[in-house]
Amino acid sequence: MKSHRQTQTPARKLTGIRGLDEITDGGIPKDRPTLTCGTVGCGKTLLATVFIMVAVLWLATSAMAQEMVCWFVPGSEGSKCKIITEALTRESHLTITPRVAISYQEIYKALTERKEALVYAGSFAATLLNDRNLAVPLAQKIDGKEFYMGVMIYPKGADPTAILRDNPAEISFATGASSGESSAKAATAGKAAIRVKDHQAAVNAVKAGKAKAALVKNHWWEANKNKYPDFQMYEIPGISEAKCPDNILMASSSVKPEIREKVTEAAKAAKDAFGAIRMEPFDVVKLDFTKELMTKGGIDSRTYSR
Repeated sequence: MKSHRQTQTPARKLTGIRGLDEITDGGIPKDRPTLTCGTVGCGKTLLATVFIMVAVLWLATSAMAQEMVCWFVPGSEGSKCKIITEALTRESHLTITPRVAISYQEIYKALTERKEALVYAGSFAATLLNDRNLAVPLAQKIDGKEFYMGVMIYPKGADPTAILRDNPAEISFATGASSGESSAKAATAGKAAIRVKDHQAAVNAVKAGKAKAALVKNHWWEANKNKYPDFQMYEIPGISEAKCPDNILMASSSVKPEIREKVTEAAKAAKDAFGAIRMEPFDVVKLDFTKELMTKGGIDSRTYSR
């Protein structure tokens, strides 16, 4: 009795070369070598050349898609930014380059143009980018100072509540900072008006008599208070609450989900470069208090343009 062995058509894999996929009924056999043979002049070399060209173009396109800038907020230390991006590049196998922004607006503009990018910033910038659907939070640096608050710095002997009541416009603050601008505006119903570049400039404005008080980050004050022996700190009820998250790594909305995941895992592996105990996934609900401060101070996160 004769037996007949059934031959199965092997699974095929598309080559990406349209004409070749058509004449081979769906590409070459999958998971096995394929020998190209024929007489002189039949096109063997041409076929091999086309394969090489397609591969080179694919690799070039992939490399371009995986190169991105990591934006750092104005005033960031360049050497530290470079350490972070080199570690992210090493762990993610992407090409990530650092760029310190001249202004927050430069970051917003770059992401509005749908450029693939990362951003490493505090809660103020993170809230604006999230509310505008320009970026997605990935991870946060955990180092024992991952949350902060705005505190009021004023001359010893003065009455902080009287300053808030009688001289709300004469309070200085760092522009684009939850502990500065958002806290100052929230504490004065939007009246605080002395806008400066950073916390040091805010306190120096008080020292020079250009402001009655300043709103700064509590961690900054703890590190610098010995430089200002004639000043003291006041925690404003309802404002000075350590609920503003700091050091958040974000990806622009145009970055593909698989690349976001790769960057998140790379950040976890590169925790030492960030100076972190660990890097952990970030939940946007942590931005709620920052948004509350903005609302109290009359700051619209969707239209802010400083």
